[in-house]
Amino acid sequence: MTDILDLAAANLISPIILSFALGLAAALARSDLTIPEAVAKGMSIYLLFAIGFKGGVSIASHGVDATLLSALLAGLVLSFGLPFLAFALLRLMTGLDRTEAAAVAAHYGSISIVTFVAATSVLESSGIAAEGYMVAVAAAMEAPAILSALWLVARGGGKGGMAPGLLREILLNGSIVLLVGAFIIGGLTGEAGFKEIAPFIDSPFKGVLCLFLLDMGLIAGRGLRQAKGVVSIPMVGFGVLMPVISSVIGLGLGLLIGLSLGGIVLLMVLSASASYIAVPAAMRVALPQANPAVYLTLSLGVTFPFNLTLGIPIYMALAATAVGGA
Repeated sequence: MTDILDLAAANLISPIILSFALGLAAALARSDLTIPEAVAKGMSIYLLFAIGFKGGVSIASHGVDATLLSALLAGLVLSFGLPFLAFALLRLMTGLDRTEAAAVAAHYGSISIVTFVAATSVLESSGIAAEGYMVAVAAAMEAPAILSALWLVARGGGKGGMAPGLLREILLNGSIVLLVGAFIIGGLTGEAGFKEIAPFIDSPFKGVLCLFLLDMGLIAGRGLRQAKGVVSIPMVGFGVLMPVISSVIGLGLGLLIGLSLGGIVLLMVLSASASYIAVPAAMRVALPQANPAVYLTLSLGVTFPFNLTLGIPIYMALAATAVGGA
């Protein structure tokens, strides 16, 4: 317990987390602080390219092996399976109907790439190495949860399903295309390519991440203000409980396939995070009757801040304990 508290305290006073807290506090205080949309989009593109490229370079050095393939399979299983667990918990804990619960559940099978990037940064600051190919696992986990949610709705006879072109839209989502594309570029160019652009994608990375999380804090704070009366206490409880349960499942799979400590932490973070980009866009098309105020507030306003402040330190401590005892 002391280790978890120490990790949480260290994480809370990092520039990355404090930047998010600043944005959250500014939004809740109704400050006029804003980040221009074009600037926020540019930072998002930069972060996705940088993390994807670094992952590709790592693959070029590491090579494709059974552990990589096992990690990809584990990611797919998690993304397909976690929505069913989330759906069951939501139906048990809240008064959400089948369609609403399925829409929320989809977010908890997919991933938050920003949480993944923040965890990567925390691991680097702690001197803990992780498999670079985990970025490929992140990309693989973006879309399967959406299909699981649509199946849950269709099984209950609800309205909603695979609209024409939806699968193509999911697979060609900008974040997935950029992440996978940068990963391929990094894999093709290797260490030589990394050295060419290291001053661009390495040194500025954490500074850009701080500004991006400042913007995310502003967005989360505004969402919390607007969701008063829509999101109940049991829903908030789900937004905290679900990532913890999912992280433990990720921990078990990470140990099973033989990931390093850093790799296990990242798989736990991917399991625990909730999408607020790709899945909301898909839900607006596939399940328009679901209320965005519910699923966006839970994923971005509850689970995202929890993971950044307390979740990542908890997952690191659990992983360290499990690896030490293995």
